Amino acid sequence: MNLDLNLKCYIIAGEASGDLHASNLMYALRKQHAEIEFRVWGGDLMQAAGGELVKHYRDLAFMGFLEVAKNIRTILNNLKFCKEDITEYQPDVLILVDYPGFNLRIAEWAKQQGIRVFYYISPQIWAWKEGRVEKIRWDVERMFVILPFEKDFYKKHHVEVDFVGHPLLDVVSGTSSSDISKMSDDSTKFLPKSSDTLEVSDDMPVIALLPGSRQQEIKRMLSVMLEVVPEFEGYRFVIAGAPGVVREVYEPFLNKQVELLENQTYHLLEKAAAALVTSGTATLETALFGVPQVVCYRGNALSYQIAKRLVKVDYISLVNLICEKEVVKELIQHELTAENLVRELSAILTEKKQYEIQVDYDILREKLGGKGASERAARLMLKYLKT
Repeated sequence: MNLDLNLKCYIIAGEASGDLHASNLMYALRKQHAEIEFRVWGGDLMQAAGGELVKHYRDLAFMGFLEVAKNIRTILNNLKFCKEDITEYQPDVLILVDYPGFNLRIAEWAKQQGIRVFYYISPQIWAWKEGRVEKIRWDVERMFVILPFEKDFYKKHHVEVDFVGHPLLDVVSGTSSSDISKMSDDSTKFLPKSSDTLEVSDDMPVIALLPGSRQQEIKRMLSVMLEVVPEFEGYRFVIAGAPGVVREVYEPFLNKQVELLENQTYHLLEKAAAALVTSGTATLETALFGVPQVVCYRGNALSYQIAKRLVKVDYISLVNLICEKEVVKELIQHELTAENLVRELSAILTEKKQYEIQVDYDILREKLGGKGASERAARLMLKYLKT
């Protein structure tokens, strides 16, 4: 391919974290190759990075076996529309970002159409559905992984991948108040904008609540997280409002001791003394800000029982998976009770436990590799596109 010409990229991300990392990849690609255009499925950040937004991820997010089954018609219609849109656009490369249930189906179809397929941020097939590695072997030209143990996992299955480091290291390192003024315009574009601010005083420390990014998940998790509030009268509880989720979703949970900070999760984590975090990427983000946390998860009962029989890992949080031990406490399903939450939250607010956690967080950062994941991924993608 002659990269002196305009390059057309079609990118699909189905969640808030994918929107964030894809947007930074887009900035890195354009920095290294000016003549490039993007048509995207994602969110506000990818649109702000110059992508022509086709579908927003808030219209794509269905979690759990039952939720997927209930929305199967919508999912199938989205797949059909996506294939038609890609066909009309005729991209030089299709870049898929996590979101495996949808993206692996698109990858298989795209390969059959002769479209080059790159995958950025591997699906968690090392946890369950390991058989998907065969689909990746046949349908994906190149995989770019962000977790250190993923390279060995793929090597075991005779699939060569590129470990580029975790993009959160760049995102988090660029969000402290003292550093923001030093950042270039491009590097600050991923920061969500809000008129809200969070003032913190020593006599009223903050407990951050990160209940997820999907409406059904948010309502379920906040209902149990907020049961601890009466036991912590000297603290302010601040909910991290997720991008793309309207304020009305959170309003039933707000009161004198419980506040909402919209679209400023990282600003909130800078100020927090501790956090209650729904499992997912947020556990890693919280750790990289050095905030002690309790990981929480409660799903649909049937979906959980099915997943329990399929999942092959010992932990659900990325922090514990990467460190290969329990760095942060995980309260899952029936263990997620008010009594257990109060006990574990009280523990991580002690000086001794906070010191232990910080030591492990330092090890975590070393394992994740250095900064520059987006730049490395972009450079490799452009290199492979030349061949």
